[in-house]
Amino acid sequence: MERRIIHTDNAPKAIGPYSQAIRTGDFVFCAGQIPLDPATMKLVEGDITVQTRRVLTNLSNVLEAAGSSMSRVLKTTVFLADLSDFQAMNAVYAEFFGEQPPARSTIQAGKLPAGALVEIEAIAVAN
Repeated sequence: MERRIIHTDNAPKAIGPYSQAIRTGDFVFCAGQIPLDPATMKLVEGDITVQTRRVLTNLSNVLEAAGSSMSRVLKTTVFLADLSDFQAMNAVYAEFFGEQPPARSTIQAGKLPAGALVEIEAIAVAN
């Protein structure tokens, strides 16, 4: 099965030896997105709601570049620096995934890259 690396300038460049996403067959495997502004590669300023919105916008842009969309996401994993941010993150998350959200795991991480409050990865089906 062909393995295609996905890249878009509408999401942050990888800050390590990984790809924004890999598409193989009808599946898209997205790397975790943190709240970096793709234009500046700096962490967006703000609370968990601001950071979650940036993360999900970045993820949406990667999925679009891979020929998919948020509505085609099957599974996400959410990493939070502090699980007490769950409700606020969840409210923004619901805006992006609507009434038929994907399966999800949410984990409190010891520390996230660049001091982020949230990181989200996803697996989706391509259009």
